[in-house]
Amino acid sequence: MKCPYCSFEESKVIDSRSADDGERIRRRRECLKCGKRFTTHEVVETVPIIVVKRDKSRESFDRNKLTNGLVRACEKRPVSIQQIENIVNYIESTLQSSLDREITTKQIGELAMEQLKEIDEVSYVRFASVYRQFKDINTFMEELNKLLNDK
Repeated sequence: MKCPYCSFEESKVIDSRSADDGERIRRRRECLKCGKRFTTHEVVETVPIIVVKRDKSRESFDRNKLTNGLVRACEKRPVSIQQIENIVNYIESTLQSSLDREITTKQIGELAMEQLKEIDEVSYVRFASVYRQFKDINTFMEELNKLLNDK
């Protein structure tokens, strides 16, 4: 495993433990050259999920893109990185357990909004405004009214 600090290719495993209900293994490593420690995650390779975008182009599912979108929506909100990771893990496992190998961005966005709605309503509205491409204040107000009526 290449060290993220000095790029040396040898490290030793200091600690290994199960993470995400046994779905991955978390390893603490120490670089044999610079001595700095870093964490890696080992995951079972799965059949790739293809995401069909709005313009009908296709690309592989990228959990980092989803994580970054959720982090932006939750910025300066009381949502922890662990909660965001849990959402991403939930969405990824839902997609993996689905029989469909192609999934639309709409389906991913709906799953993300469903999870955000339960954690933080402001983050939910932020995510929805980007995901649903609100064009004006009326569209924004419609979403807020739906949120209020659901309560």
